[in-house]
Amino acid sequence: MAEQNYRIGIGYDIHRLSEGRELIIGGVKIDYEKGLLGHSDADVLVHAIIDALLGAVAFDDIGTLFPDTDDRFKDADSVLLLEKVYDKVRDEGYWINNIDSNIIAEAPKMMPYIPKMKSILASVLGLSPTDISIKAKTKEQLDSVGSKMAIEAHAIVLLEKIHD
Repeated sequence: MAEQNYRIGIGYDIHRLSEGRELIIGGVKIDYEKGLLGHSDADVLVHAIIDALLGAVAFDDIGTLFPDTDDRFKDADSVLLLEKVYDKVRDEGYWINNIDSNIIAEAPKMMPYIPKMKSILASVLGLSPTDISIKAKTKEQLDSVGSKMAIEAHAIVLLEKIHD
């Protein structure tokens, strides 16, 4: 079989909004009255990117790699988990060409935080912020996200084979 020079992965995550939690998305702490409920910091954007990376190299998903039954990952910083996953991707001989993602939330407004999210993710992944697209969307007041009960994210990554 021929060597694959490119691989694509898609990721998705959703977390319920809850009182008494910090809201962290894309590695950025966002000022809001609720945060996302989860075993780790519940960063939906980073979790979607992690699953996209894992899918692109045909590995198991984030829940298998960092199970919510393992106390080592209780309140874990998802950006640090992303670093570990990207190390695995590079070990497979790939680097990230680009990331395209959506954050879907009725509130709070994400646009003011997106430049900082791009900066954090670019720094961790060795990319330029111009290699990362983060778009903010709403659900037009439909379903659990539209009712301000949850926030979700989608991500697609394109990996390219590392050539010496």
